[in-house]
Amino acid sequence: MLDILLFSATTPTQLVLLLLAFLLSAVIGVERLRKLKSAGLRTHTLVGVGSAVFTLVSAYGFETVVGNGVVLDPSRIAAQVVSGIGFLGAGLIFVRRNTVTGLTTAASVWVTAAIGMACGAGMPMLAIAATALHLVTVSALTMIGTRIRPHSKDSLVRIRYRLSCGGLRAILTTATELGYDVSLIDSKEIRRGKKQPQVEVILRLSGDGAELDDLLARLTDLAAVTRVANSTQSD
Repeated sequence: MLDILLFSATTPTQLVLLLLAFLLSAVIGVERLRKLKSAGLRTHTLVGVGSAVFTLVSAYGFETVVGNGVVLDPSRIAAQVVSGIGFLGAGLIFVRRNTVTGLTTAASVWVTAAIGMACGAGMPMLAIAATALHLVTVSALTMIGTRIRPHSKDSLVRIRYRLSCGGLRAILTTATELGYDVSLIDSKEIRRGKKQPQVEVILRLSGDGAELDDLLARLTDLAAVTRVANSTQSD
């Protein structure tokens, strides 16, 4: 018979590790939310906390049944977390007109699960280091990658538009009509005092479309758009 133990000597440790998983996964979620990604604060936090709980259950949940020929293998439940996160991440990846989006967000969810598992396994420093490296990867390495990327026919365009005005839909429609394949590289929300919030996006334009100057002119004429420029231009 399984004994129910409401509070044990390891309960404080378990709660601290669970709280750490919550905080670290929330930090990653905030970064994803700021960039308006499909998986944001709530998703990443739940993934981190859930992974930590599964790992804690693997490590501490069956202490009362060990013995009498019963062998505890803490790795069995934790191993299934990796497979389960793979299904969740697959739902974040989209392929449209030979353009793949969502890979970074899916990888972010995967890393968040690993951070939650590290917390649950009692390795807080590893979890903190992984969180820091994640933030470096999605910030500093993004800028480095932009600088060292080989030159191609693709164009990067920085656009600002008013939020809640259908701006992004109009931008994508205009670019597609002119023959471009569009992929979203980055986005962030801009709030300035009491003015209406705006969103700034960086788009990669590829394909044999119209002249880039013609596209920029068409985008500038859109009612929701407030600023259009090549990404190489300074703010």
